[in-house]
Amino acid sequence: MSIAQNIEHITKQLPQGVKLVAVSKFHPIERLQEAYDAGQRIFGENRAQELAAKAPKLPTDIEWHFIGHLQKNKVRMITPWTSTIQSIDSKELLQLVNKEAARINRHINVLLQLHVAKEQTKSGFAVDEILTAANEGTFNNLSNVTIAGVMAMATFTDDIEQVAREFELVHNTFLTLRDKHFADNPNFKEISMGMSDDWHIAVQHGATLVRIGTDIFGAREY
Repeated sequence: MSIAQNIEHITKQLPQGVKLVAVSKFHPIERLQEAYDAGQRIFGENRAQELAAKAPKLPTDIEWHFIGHLQKNKVRMITPWTSTIQSIDSKELLQLVNKEAARINRHINVLLQLHVAKEQTKSGFAVDEILTAANEGTFNNLSNVTIAGVMAMATFTDDIEQVAREFELVHNTFLTLRDKHFADNPNFKEISMGMSDDWHIAVQHGATLVRIGTDIFGAREY
């Protein structure tokens, strides 16, 4: 199937209120343009250099999401282009993004990344850590950042029940944060979880954003 057919096939399956993030890392601009022409407007990139190179060459109404691990020395590179940084995994990174957004007079949405997977290589706040940070007021008084929800990746496993438990933990943590700490923030509404292999499970557990690459673009072109 073509990219346009793939996007149509996926979006027809998504419940109302769930948005598709087309993960376009390692794919050339021509393929992103093909997805854009099919109506896709949200694209997710994992590498700062790649996002900064692609964004100026594609339509300005694209909503760029940065979804990979963000090194502090790459924050300045992506702040002119991103509408949302999904991978805020430390208090220091959050403060730096706020500072850089203020420097260029931009406002950026961010998601707090939760670490619920069994792999230690994945980044993010532990559940206890993020709740403690919220209690300490870490997420308050950010002038140029809006905390719009949470993001997570499940363990890479064939154990569907484990994946479901991890997604449920993300959903429950989101609800706790929303009800206790973000009740006055109507923008705190996003749960980004689920990729090509497990997005159906993620949607069942409250995902509002699914990050799909392979099922749209095919295998990556390294």
